[in-house]
Amino acid sequence: MADKALYVLAGYDDNTEAYLSGIQEKLYSAGFSGFHTKNIPMHMTLGSFPCEREDELKALVQKTAEEVSAFDVTFNHVGIFGRAQVLFAAPDVSQNILDLKERFGDSTNWTAHTTFLIDAPEVIYKALPHVMEYFSAFGGKVTSLHLYEFFPTRHILTVKLKNA
Repeated sequence: MADKALYVLAGYDDNTEAYLSGIQEKLYSAGFSGFHTKNIPMHMTLGSFPCEREDELKALVQKTAEEVSAFDVTFNHVGIFGRAQVLFAAPDVSQNILDLKERFGDSTNWTAHTTFLIDAPEVIYKALPHVMEYFSAFGGKVTSLHLYEFFPTRHILTVKLKNA
């Protein structure tokens, strides 16, 4: 399948996961469904790769988890990008985030974010007030790495970062 690829994702501690997924659930309860992948942890995507690199990526994800400690993040804003088709929460950019991203590819033209909804622009504009009703700046923690294949969704690996 031409659109099949591997993705490395940075995952969060339980409290951060609960807060972000709670906001997403409020959107679902309000009737928004979107086109984004469901039933996976909230995350920041660190890179996408050809499926042939699975063994190499498993090793890299495990090595990174052994070398990189869990770290704090502060989410301070909500944004829209991708021709107004992606609604997300974004953490402040930090050296920890950039260093982690650089292990899986260049961070140029990359925005650290966690997606709430992917849909048509008119739907995103209607969903934004619902997100803003529940979102406020908060501190969280990046504690794990995930390796997934999409599409269809296949979970390959989850590892905890050092000191998580």
